[in-house]
Amino acid sequence: MSYVKALKCRECGQEYEKTAKYVCEFCFGPLEAAYDYDKIKKDVSREKIASRPLNIWRYREFLPVEGTRYNTLEEGYTPLIRAERLGEELGLSNLYVKNDCANPTHSFKDRVVAVASTRALELGFDTLACASTGNLANAVSAYGAKGGMKRFVFIPSNLEPSKVTASLIYEPNLIGVNGNYDDVNRLCSEIAGKYKWAFVNINMRPYYAEGSKTLGFEVAEQLGWKAPDQVVVPVASGSLLTKIWKGTEEFAKVGLIERKKMKVFGAQAAGCSPVTTAFKAKTDTFRPVKPNTIAKSLAIGNPADGFYALKTIAESNGGAEMVTDEEIVEGIKLLARTEGIFAETAGGVTIGCLKKLVESGALDPHAVTVAYVTGTGLKTQEAVTDHLKEVKVIQPNLAAFEATHMVPA
Repeated sequence: MSYVKALKCRECGQEYEKTAKYVCEFCFGPLEAAYDYDKIKKDVSREKIASRPLNIWRYREFLPVEGTRYNTLEEGYTPLIRAERLGEELGLSNLYVKNDCANPTHSFKDRVVAVASTRALELGFDTLACASTGNLANAVSAYGAKGGMKRFVFIPSNLEPSKVTASLIYEPNLIGVNGNYDDVNRLCSEIAGKYKWAFVNINMRPYYAEGSKTLGFEVAEQLGWKAPDQVVVPVASGSLLTKIWKGTEEFAKVGLIERKKMKVFGAQAAGCSPVTTAFKAKTDTFRPVKPNTIAKSLAIGNPADGFYALKTIAESNGGAEMVTDEEIVEGIKLLARTEGIFAETAGGVTIGCLKKLVESGALDPHAVTVAYVTGTGLKTQEAVTDHLKEVKVIQPNLAAFEATHMVPA
């Protein structure tokens, strides 16, 4: 049973049937799923959610699918870690890290693709497709395979080799495009207009984007049915940031948590920071940029939800920050050294921006703070290999080991 009433334009409010449609015919605004919250409030409870399997489908009333035949790899309900050592180093007494590296293909994209692929199968599609900076390519390749679908995955041709391998293992049709993500996305928009394929982040976007809300749901549940005071979220298209906010608001709307003003902070790489640049310029519009950063998973110069990300930041009294490539590497190393989590470059952006937000006084040092780490560093090892200690090679005897002076005094 679906709790989605219709697809609704975020600008003019025009409603549409729940098909593979993503743009309003009247004002060209984006469409998103609109829910019957009165019905959800009547049917959902903390106890009911807590009794279900530990995956995103425990929040099924808030997701835009019709039935219960989910195309799932048991994604979601990833660890929320109390980051005491990192917090002590940064000066945050109540810091948590949401570690979404623990998903099946090791990024948060499993959440959105699980929802999009389930809905695509419900609508009768036999081909799953996407434009991707890497993590989405992995997820579409895997979930399409799980659902028995044909897969067409389009990526920038200079993507990290580990992410290419992590897609090819599932045997999709993987197409490298000479250009950045925005070039890839434009091509995919043309292809989506001609072929009847389910492009998860184009014609299936109203369903796909809703999967990100589960990060907001899980954090609230894992904190004892309470929203955090402030969150730091990496920004690529801007959708993740807006949906974490939406999910937290939905939980409050149906009475699962108390309503509070959660501050939302966006994190971007300096080499691709249209949202942060607009925030710092105190404007609600952003200017597209040409990406130039090691954080390729965030390298979207013309973010589809950039305007709405800025709107969410303003509504929540949050903020935005950016970090250089050098600060990204330091963020990756800092998280690994203090909490034992190896994050990809997007995680380095989150931690680097978290550090700068503390130093600038933008974050309350005593508030409950959640930093979102959305993918594993095993996919972007080349970003840090030149910044690590060397391996000491010795002969197989005690004297040789002691000669390295590695033994504590």
